[in-house]
Amino acid sequence: MATRRKHLEKRAGFFAFSVLEKYFLKKSPEDAERIGGRLGLLFYRLSRKHRKRALSNLALAYPEVPEAERIELARKCCQHFGRTFADFLRSSARSAEEIMRECPLIGKEHLDEALRAGKGAILITGHIGNWERAAHSTAAQGYPLTVIVRDANDGDLNNAVSRIREMHGVGALSRGNAARGILTKLKANEIIAILPDQNSGDIFVPFFGKPCGTVTGPSSINLKTGAPLIPVFCLRTGPNRFEMRINPPIEAVEGYEPVEGMTRAINNALETAIRENPDQWLWFHDRWKSARKAGLL
Repeated sequence: MATRRKHLEKRAGFFAFSVLEKYFLKKSPEDAERIGGRLGLLFYRLSRKHRKRALSNLALAYPEVPEAERIELARKCCQHFGRTFADFLRSSARSAEEIMRECPLIGKEHLDEALRAGKGAILITGHIGNWERAAHSTAAQGYPLTVIVRDANDGDLNNAVSRIREMHGVGALSRGNAARGILTKLKANEIIAILPDQNSGDIFVPFFGKPCGTVTGPSSINLKTGAPLIPVFCLRTGPNRFEMRINPPIEAVEGYEPVEGMTRAINNALETAIRENPDQWLWFHDRWKSARKAGLL
């Protein structure tokens, strides 16, 4: 019975994705954002689990902020991700020219300098702003880009998402089997994009001043290959307008062994971007789950 239920849930997810993609492709960018924002607010009201998690995370990160402001921030977060989801579903309606016009790259010189060294580059970003737009815009500018992704549980849904990415020149490697592919891409002086802002049990380092389980993969790859870690963030600046900010390569925090020092630096870069744009980060993800289970909070 449980297996059948899971199968039906997967099929329902793919069906909903397909219906919504067709629906949003008929809408203008402005209408898609408006409707997506409303869906995000509906999600906030209906999903008690995610609403509770977002408010808990915000209380952990911003204990000094009044509760009413944290509630409003959680609502804006869900509204933002509703807009982002709708924007992604409209991806096949955009040309490369539109992508570059709507999402300029700021700080390209940091990426170009890294590639001149011939060791490839590792883009570090998070579930902040519009990371799918970041990938599309980078590829549209002619950079060879492959993103490390977590596959969806349903094969058809996973194929649908991959189709949207690939039509704009973005390659993908499954997170669970990516090591060899990453090394091959970097050896060819290509670009890998990783989103290391989700819960992990690899190492516990500070994030918003609290111990947080964080992946060490990006730091280990950097040490093994010499490919620089470059923080990038594609932030929404207005209706259907984005700006991809490419920062200088990350340098390890001194006083720690290499992997920990670099992982701390990655969290610092992510935290800085989130503090500047708190309504555009994924607060309803259980980011401190491993730390709580380890008794560190």
